[in-house]
Parts: sequence; C-alpha cells; structure tokens
Amino acid sequence: MLKILIPTVMLIPTAWLAPAKQVWPATLAFSLAIAAASLSWLSNAFEAGWSCINNYMALDQLSTPLLVLTCWLLPLMVLASQNHLAPASPSHQRIYLSLLTSLQALLILAFSATEVIMFYVMFEATLIPTLILITRWGNQTERLNAGTYFLFYTLAGSLPLLVALLLLQNSLGTLSLITLQYAPFFPLATTADKFWWASCLIAFLVKMPLYGMHLWLPKAHVEAPIAGSMILAAVLLKLGGYGMMRIMIMLEPLTEQLAYPFIILALWGVVMTGSICLRQTDLKSLIAYSSVGHMGLVAGGILIQTPWGFTGALVLMIAHGLTSSALFCLANTNYERTHTRTMVLARGMQVVLPLMTAWWFAASLANLALPPLPNLMGELMIITSLFGWSWWTLALTGAGTLITAGYSLYMFLMTQRGPSPAHVTALEPTHTREHLLLALHLLPLILLVLKPELIWGWTS
Repeated sequence: MLKILIPTVMLIPTAWLAPAKQVWPATLAFSLAIAAASLSWLSNAFEAGWSCINNYMALDQLSTPLLVLTCWLLPLMVLASQNHLAPASPSHQRIYLSLLTSLQALLILAFSATEVIMFYVMFEATLIPTLILITRWGNQTERLNAGTYFLFYTLAGSLPLLVALLLLQNSLGTLSLITLQYAPFFPLATTADKFWWASCLIAFLVKMPLYGMHLWLPKAHVEAPIAGSMILAAVLLKLGGYGMMRIMIMLEPLTEQLAYPFIILALWGVVMTGSICLRQTDLKSLIAYSSVGHMGLVAGGILIQTPWGFTGALVLMIAHGLTSSALFCLANTNYERTHTRTMVLARGMQVVLPLMTAWWFAASLANLALPPLPNLMGELMIITSLFGWSWWTLALTGAGTLITAGYSLYMFLMTQRGPSPAHVTALEPTHTREHLLLALHLLPLILLVLKPELIWGWTS
C-alpha cells in the first residue's frame, strides 16, 4: 500500500522542484509510473478477505478496483489540463498539480481505510482540494456559487454521519471495518434508531448523489475546470457508493424496512434526469445529469442488498467512472476550440474534426451501455436484482434505459452531425495528446470486457 501512497505524496515536491519547462512532462511520467504500479493490486481481486494490512490501511475486493481507478485518473487529469493551464504562471501550474496530487493521496487513504472514522475524515478532506479547483480555476463567475452549493450540500449531509458514527463507537467500542461485521448488534426498533439509520446513509446519498439531493452536482460540473470535472465524475461520486456498501454491514435489520422510498426515489431519478438530459442545451450540464441517472441505478443496486445488486453497482461505478470522464474530456476538446458549451453553437464537428467523432461515437455508445461493455453488465445485474425484488421496478429501469439511449444519441448527433455553423471556421486540429487521453479512458473499458472478474468485487 505504502509503495503507491509515498510516491504519490512525493509527486508534490517533484512538481515544485522540476524546472519550469519540465513540470508537466515530469509529473505526467511520475504519475503514469504510479498508475502502472497500482495495477499490481488487481492480483488481490481474486483473494477473499483483506490483504496488504497495516494498522490502518488494507485492500479487499471492493476497494481494489476503486483504488486502481483513482491512480489511473491522475495522469489523465495531467494530460487533459495542459492546454487549460498553459497561460497560467509557473507557480499557479505547480499549485494546480499539487492540488490534484493531494486529492489522489486523500482518495487512496479513504478507499484503503480500515477505520470508519479515518474513512470519514478522508471523505471530508477531499472537499478542500476540490473546492479550491472549482472556485479558483473554474471558467465563469458562477463558480463561487457552484462552490458554495458543493460545500454546503456535502457538509450538511455529512455532519449527521459523524454523530451516528460516534454513537456507534460509544456502544460497540470499535469502528474497524475488519471486526465490525462480527460485532454483536442490538435490535434496532425505536424511532431514534431509524434516525440513526438515516444519518448513516444520508451523507453518502448526497455524495452519489440521489435524485432530490443532486442540485450541487450539475453546478459543480459545469463550473469546474476539466480536471475537476474528471475527478468529480470518475472517483468522488464513487466515494458515496463505496461508503454505502461499507456501512450497510451495520444497518442490516432496518434497511429492509426503510430502504423502499430511497430505492423508488433513485429509480424515479433515473427516468427524471434522463428526461432532463433530453432538454439540455449545455453539453457539460447534459453529461452531469447523465451521471446522476447512472448513480441512481447504483444506489438502487446497493440498497436492494443482494449479491447481484452489489456486484452490478461496483461494475457500473467503475465503467461509469471511465465513460463519464471520457465524455468530459471530449466536451473540453470542443470547448477549447469553440469557446462555447452550447451544443447548437458547436454542432457539425464531424466535418471539422473527423477523428474526434470516432471517439465521440465510442464514448456515447459506452454511455448508453452497448453490449458487451461493462456498463451493460452492471446495468443488467442491477435491473435483474431489482426485478427479483419487485417486477414493477422494470417499468422505471426500462424507461430509464431507453431514455439513456435517447439522450446519448441526441448528444452525439447534436455535436457531430448536421451543418457546421458559419462562425466555426479555422479550428485548431486535434493533438496526439488528446487522442492518447481518450485511448487511455476507453481502452481499459474494452479490456474489461475480456476480464470482467477484476471488478466483480467481493460477491463473485
């Protein structure tokens, strides 16, 4: 574990000590080496139970895929941000890279924590670098408003969780994930217990986010710089799903009674956010609402508490992390050339950037869960487990799947097809850097088709 964490922390002095012209290549090479080394963790995906244990950090089948995804994303964020940060001063570029690196270090600590309180502290600490990224390097003046929404939604959801965890520590005497599943539990019968159950889950449902608690997400995505959007979509939303999976061990008797409204709200959110996507004119906003819909399915899969539901949720989280991050990169390549996110003003790109259209097509197909991609595997497992609970859910999941296909194709057709607007004339051609960036997003997705058991999790 430390063989990845220590080099990640050492990336910060590397960014500050490298010569001005070598900052980006040095950080990229170093972070790629860390990402390659993190792939060795995947060998643990076939081991039952915990491995690589020291006193506070360990890996198991649930955290391993998310940790590898976190490490994989840092070099991609560095690649994507070079053009955006080119006009900035060298010290600003170094601060930006230090923020991205510190965010990766905090995420590694969060996903590998064996103490629930340590996980909570790291879960909250990821707020700080993300907030600075949004409010300092966002594009529009609305970024301060977006940062406020992001901060207050997340904090308001998280404080009841802290109180709930302290109460649990007081009654059980331990909050170690390794021993928690063997702890003797009390019959949760009173109204206070039901409030405790809601306090444990609400922080994660806000972070995922569940429909109804999602208003911070489109604002944060639209205003964030490219690296902020990528890490937010690919990893930070997954913290919510991961936290829910971990804490479900403690909530067992009550979840069966209390989860129903949340499952229905999650599935209703899939349909509603899909319908909102069909009406969007802003490209980044469309991709952000699409994330809310996909994470609604994940929330449904986790709350249903079946092995298939958990496996499907984990697979969909990994697949969605790579897909939505790729879509944000594609939206950014358009934005850097046309300086607008409005789809009507930047349509007909197939004529101007034909090779980029191939990437758009692949990413759109991944977003609508084309067979045999892991996106479909995750969605099918969740839909099947929900159908086993109640066949009425098929109406919502089926409608959600159809609408997802509809807005994914709408997004592709609006941006790539049709006549090119008169004001889009001399655009900069695509760079090798951008093709490499998109290949590193979509190739892992295709390779997971060949070996999906790497991300099946503990229920395989």
